Amino acid sequence: METHGNRPHSNYGLEHHGLYNLNNVYWNLTTPALYEQAIKNGEGLLSRLSPLVVRTGHHTGRSANDKFTVKEPSTEGEIWWGEINKPISPNKFEKLHERMMSYLQMKDLYVQDCFAGADPAYRLRVRVVTEYAWHNLFVRNMFIQASDDELKNHIPEFTVIDSPRFHAIPEEDETHSETFIVVNFEKKLILIGGSSYAGEMKKSIFSVMNYLMPKRGVLPMHSSANISPEGRSALFFGLSGTGKTTLSADASRTLIGDDEHGWSDRGIFNFEGGCYAKMINLSPEAEPEIYSTTTRFGTVLENVAVDAATRKIDLGDSSLTENTRGSYPISAIPNAALDGVGGHPSTIIMLTADAFGVLPPVSRLTPAQAMYHFINGYTARVAGTERGVTEPTPVFSPCYGGPFLPLHPQRYAEMLGEKIQQHDVTVWLINTGWTGGPYGKGERISIAHTRAIVNAALDGTLDNIETAPHELFGLEMPLTCPGVPSEVLDPRNTWADKAAYDVQTKMMAGEFANNFAKYADNVSDEVRQAGP
Repeated sequence: METHGNRPHSNYGLEHHGLYNLNNVYWNLTTPALYEQAIKNGEGLLSRLSPLVVRTGHHTGRSANDKFTVKEPSTEGEIWWGEINKPISPNKFEKLHERMMSYLQMKDLYVQDCFAGADPAYRLRVRVVTEYAWHNLFVRNMFIQASDDELKNHIPEFTVIDSPRFHAIPEEDETHSETFIVVNFEKKLILIGGSSYAGEMKKSIFSVMNYLMPKRGVLPMHSSANISPEGRSALFFGLSGTGKTTLSADASRTLIGDDEHGWSDRGIFNFEGGCYAKMINLSPEAEPEIYSTTTRFGTVLENVAVDAATRKIDLGDSSLTENTRGSYPISAIPNAALDGVGGHPSTIIMLTADAFGVLPPVSRLTPAQAMYHFINGYTARVAGTERGVTEPTPVFSPCYGGPFLPLHPQRYAEMLGEKIQQHDVTVWLINTGWTGGPYGKGERISIAHTRAIVNAALDGTLDNIETAPHELFGLEMPLTCPGVPSEVLDPRNTWADKAAYDVQTKMMAGEFANNFAKYADNVSDEVRQAGP
């Protein structure tokens, strides 16, 4: 077996993961070297302004139905089994692993030894072995890179083996399809096959952190985070389409991270070393920092349209998918915190895009209300955002990251409530959705108004403004906010038909209650009564 690569690696070889009889092994290649390999292998195109443009085939997003967790004695009693954490037996895992390792014999493989977790006190040593060079470049962007000295002694605590061309046999492996993402906490091993979507690697390690960190007193969070020049940190929770990435990428504040964080007794820290941003319809005016990464060497653009002759990219083309993505190191963002850490947050913002026009643009939450809305994790899909969605549809994802929670949502919500009270954190629910009526009748809340609300929340202006309760949801709505007309702060005022608003509100209150019912037996009376 011949090895290549000008960066060091530890003596902890691939045989520890069941990999033998390989052809070439490329250890910890740099970004230019991975570009060369990817282009040589025909895995991607060099675009005009130097990002690498790649395709992920028919999987242009996560395959949530194909994710499994090995059900074994050491973790069986802790895992939140169900639709999110579907069990697979140790025997099926071993047979799948054995066949996958046989398939990879005599293949070229790429290895990155790296870290998850910017705080050295809590970081996880990760090894990712990939069949594709561009997947290895993605990993190099997204995780925290190790120094040469660290690479020499890098013994992985968790390993990902990623082989898009290897497929499961559903009737034999008891998978749902030929695609699989299988996490084995006992073996500290993740197997990914049948999908070229690189985000599976990132989110698999996030799931691992969501299991490991609470044991160490760290709350893992699907959130973005930034910090003011005065050192005031803020967290932003929100599902896709709520504005989490856009609103946290503020030129006047330093970005800690855009997606995954931990909150320890020392403060907050990024789990990642890069960003994985949506690229569809990105504009230099609305999101200049993120847009600039599309002209940068080292960025990987997934499923972005590119002219084969001129190599110009078209960020407005959604012919392959709406979920076009860009992966780049966080150092590509000019105002990023390269150490990835911040103090305890002074403000938490929970974002929702309410397509039913019911929720206020901003409301202050008590700790119990924060736990309630955190567990529910509400937003709405609108027509055209996903295949088959023809009208507004409520979406609930526990802790704003349900697909990545190995433990029961109650565990994370309790930690959040404790930390909010311990550090006297102000929590706001901000609606970036519709006002004056539901989607199709009302209008989207002005981005200028939303930014004014966010700024007032972050600088403390809203803290001392008088509030009034929302009649049904019990949310405390500020009566004024700089830069926002006061009449829009109470959503009922914006509807011409007040009776229609009341009907819609009661309907949505029922949706909230029905969703929360599945968690109600595991929370305190105070949290249970914090909803509508």
